[in-house]
Amino acid sequence: MRTATLNKISKNMAKEMYFFPITIEPMEEGGFFADCSTLQGCHAEGASYSEVIENIQDVIKTQIQVRQAEGDFIPSVSFKSQKDFRFSLPLPVSL
Repeated sequence: MRTATLNKISKNMAKEMYFFPITIEPMEEGGFFADCSTLQGCHAEGASYSEVIENIQDVIKTQIQVRQAEGDFIPSVSFKSQKDFRFSLPLPVSL
């Protein structure tokens, strides 16, 4: 029964999954700035990579919810396979 419930939740999540390209840049004053050019006005700041990603996800989620409520078009990026889903970012490693 629990597996069936988890599968149902997983299927529902897949139906609501959107992908958006974001650009993350370091700010002169410290921290990072993220922008989602696909959704006008979606940008966020954060003290770290993880924080700026979490913040931009929240902004994008809010934008999607508003667009859904108003019946507006929601653009997204689709990938044919996991092979198409690539990104690179600098990984800080301290010794």
